[in-house]
Amino acid sequence: MRLHLAALFCLPLLAQVPAQDSRNTNIPNTDTHFTPRVYQTLAQWEARRAYLRKQILSAAGLLPLPVKNDLHAQIFGRIENRDYSIEKVLIETLPGYYLGGNLYRPLQPAPAGGFPAVVSPHGHWNYGRLEHTTLASIPARAINLARQGYVVFAYDQVGYNDTIQTPHEFGGAKEDLWGFGPLGVQFWNGIRAVDFVESLPEVNREKIGATGASGGATQTFLLAAVDDRIHFSAPANMISAIMQGGAMCENAPNLRVDTFNVETGAMMAPRPMLMVSATGDWTKNTPTEEFPAIREIYALYDKAANVETLHLDAPHNYNQQNREAMYRFFGKHVLGDAEASRFNEKPIRVEKLQDMLALHNRTLPSNALTLDGLYAEWVRMAKAQAAALAAAQNRNALREMLSYSLMAEWPAEVLSQVEGEAILLSRPGKADRVPGIWLKGTGPAALVVSPDGAAAARKSPEVARLAAAGRPVLMIDAFQTGSAVAPRDRSGKFFTTFNKTDDANRVQDILTALAWVKLETANAPETELVGLGRAGVWCLFAAAVAPRPVQLKADLSGFNGTDGDFLDRFFVPGIQRAGGLQAARILAGN
Repeated sequence: MRLHLAALFCLPLLAQVPAQDSRNTNIPNTDTHFTPRVYQTLAQWEARRAYLRKQILSAAGLLPLPVKNDLHAQIFGRIENRDYSIEKVLIETLPGYYLGGNLYRPLQPAPAGGFPAVVSPHGHWNYGRLEHTTLASIPARAINLARQGYVVFAYDQVGYNDTIQTPHEFGGAKEDLWGFGPLGVQFWNGIRAVDFVESLPEVNREKIGATGASGGATQTFLLAAVDDRIHFSAPANMISAIMQGGAMCENAPNLRVDTFNVETGAMMAPRPMLMVSATGDWTKNTPTEEFPAIREIYALYDKAANVETLHLDAPHNYNQQNREAMYRFFGKHVLGDAEASRFNEKPIRVEKLQDMLALHNRTLPSNALTLDGLYAEWVRMAKAQAAALAAAQNRNALREMLSYSLMAEWPAEVLSQVEGEAILLSRPGKADRVPGIWLKGTGPAALVVSPDGAAAARKSPEVARLAAAGRPVLMIDAFQTGSAVAPRDRSGKFFTTFNKTDDANRVQDILTALAWVKLETANAPETELVGLGRAGVWCLFAAAVAPRPVQLKADLSGFNGTDGDFLDRFFVPGIQRAGGLQAARILAGN
């Protein structure tokens, strides 16, 4: 076994290529029991946090963020009670797409600097933002927060109440290519909800928070992870190491590749966050697992006191006891009031549904899109963004977009085992396994990739040409080709949320091989990368995201970059949103 010297500083001397490829044996899903990473330094965590932010945005189809259109906010139907008001709201979060909600405001004069504000997504309750039961009441929490001096915007999940231009669940493989689905649309609605409350003149823009339970908690901690305008939060009954979310609006391809909700929740640090959990759901281990892990991240900032937890003997909920814990936490950190008795929940008057629904006896604006129209608008915006970056020759942005859609990395170290012409490659800490054939030689090295694996490449005219010239040649069994073909269980729910596709893994194996060749032939000229047959597309995208230039020789064999081409020959979610074939050609010089 040979281990490159650079790897010795990071790995035990006994590190080696695994006997089996973990991508076929370790296949996480939403019910996997994950173990939190340990971060030794703040710098290490901050680097990880910056990476995760873009991973989340890319998975949501929001990298880069779309251009924000005018919200054209409609606020109407005001109800006044003794110490608060409720209004109906309709905002245009995308051109032709409308988000409904209710705005709760205190009636007392605003303090100096303005009221703090809370955006309030709901979970999968039967009545959405109007749910009012002992287990969960969105009106109760919004009214009580308004009485305490907050402006509250309670807004819909997609497909609920007034937000009816899509069903709650929609999309498929074709839409995945463009990053279009419930999670992304809903996530964007959350960002625009913050824009809306920021625009209210009585709101203190430095004191905006978020809270929700269940699916609303997923929205809360995802929003807090990428939007620094969220200054305090309370995601209730959702941050778990044993269940990551069971609905489409909580899952999107690549969202949790090599990560999970505890890391995402920790991205709130060092801002104040309350984690309320329950014995009767998947947060049952929070006091002993999830909370200590997140508190360790807060401790890196010397802000461990900014995260708190309360564990209730209760089913899945956002009940009164849960809500009162949130009021007290917000009161202490936002209002500067630690007197718990002042935050006991008061009874509310439940308004009639017709007085709360923005579309009661109203129709959507005339430009409102259908689901198909919204998808077309999403694609149009994505194409316009990618085209602008391409026209500006913004290679860094294009490479970043493609890299995140592929979830690809250029490894700094590569493990290798060589015995005669047989070679095995792996990345430290990843437990992947890439078999191959290595022909030593002199001069510029070449990597030849066949869709049928290394043995087939060895028989090709291209390898014969290179070998005759005495050049070093590496051939690999890219993922699920040649001798690397192995059973892979794809039956887990939301498979692509947690696992890369075969084609994305093939690109990674090519990058790993290129990195090894670069380390092995450090002073040699650029590596020649040869893609045979269907592997030509794999090699094109590998060359596009590689930070080191290669001489690419790849016949795309009629691959024109249409949705159909990607679905049939190179399925990678988000790849079209990231610029697709045009971006790859610009970066690879093909």
